Formats: sequence, C-alpha cells, structure tokens
Amino acid sequence: MNTKLLKLLSANARYTIADLSIMSGLTEDAVRAEIAEMEKDGLIRGYKTVIDWEKLDRAYVSALIELKVTPQADLGFEQIAERVMKYPEVESVYLMSGGYDLCVIVKGKTFQQVAMFVAKELATINSVVSTATHFVLRRYKELDVELCSANEDDRGKVSL
Repeated sequence: MNTKLLKLLSANARYTIADLSIMSGLTEDAVRAEIAEMEKDGLIRGYKTVIDWEKLDRAYVSALIELKVTPQADLGFEQIAERVMKYPEVESVYLMSGGYDLCVIVKGKTFQQVAMFVAKELATINSVVSTATHFVLRRYKELDVELCSANEDDRGKVSL
C-alpha cells in the first residue's frame, strides 16, 4: 500500500495516471497496479466529487443527528448502524465515543423533510433511545475542500 498515492488521490481523484506517476515517483504501470490492488482490497471504496450545493438553486438541507442507542447482545452497534445506513437520506454513519453512540449525517430537500425523517424513521427504531438533530447552516470545508473563501461575506450591506 502506497500512502503517498492515497494522499494524492484523496486530494484530487482527477489526477491522471501520468500526474500520479510524476508526483509519486512510480512508473505509470506501477501506479495503475497499486490503484487496482487498493480498489480490489477495498481500501479505495469510491471516488467522489465535492459539490458546493449552496451555489445551486436546488440546495438541500443537511443535519447531524445524534443517536443514543441500546446495543444488541453479541452485535453491539453494528446491526443498528447497518440498518440506519441503508436509508437513502443518510450520507454517513459514525460510531462515536462520548455523549451519544451514533452520528448520522442526513440530507433532505427541506428542514421539515429531515425532521420528519428523524421522527418517523430513526426515532422509531427499537434500539434508539433518543435523538438530537443539529442542522447544518453553512459548510466552510468538506472532505478537505474549502467551500468559501475568507473574503466572502454574505451578511448583506448596511446603509447608514
């Protein structure tokens, strides 16, 4: 496994094999072979584009949902996490330490749609003890990509 190659792909999955070869010091054939092996082994799970949805008219709402759950005997949190991650509204699921057990990142068209998803789907799972919903108001950085510059200010102008 070549961690330098992984870091390069993580920074920009659109680098060409030739680019990766130059930046990693490997031959193009070696880069192809390394990537194919990492994909086959499941180390590379996919390639994503980071989109600034706020720039579109069809922006969506994201929320971080804290789930407190009762783990299942002999299964821990795995069965619950597997069930939660199957919903199309769910972008990410993380097992957490601290005040809650699962962190669930959810998306929807409106605040109400996300709230109803939490109330009707997540909160009704037998093992779920409680939920807390935190709506994302603005994204500044996602997956190591800055989404707004420090110079941008959308608070509006004030006239005196």
